[in-house]
Amino acid sequence: MPPETRRYEVHPAHHGRDATHTVEGASYEDAALAFIDRWHPAIDADGEVTLMVADCETGRQVCLRVDLDDGTTAPCD
Repeated sequence: MPPETRRYEVHPAHHGRDATHTVEGASYEDAALAFIDRWHPAIDADGEVTLMVADCETGRQVCLRVDLDDGTTAPCD
């Protein structure tokens, strides 16, 4: 059985909410990767993208750093 898909609002951490887009995903991490795939945000010197990801249903927001070399995600420091 596939995981439940949810709606998330995602934007680069260094931009305001005006750069927010809604994506669907099975998790915060999945939503972050979907955002990167579609909108190609700026990459930092370490080859990473920092995103704010908010669950549209609960409003819970997390900050994630995504390493574009291997696709791994980690919470922001």
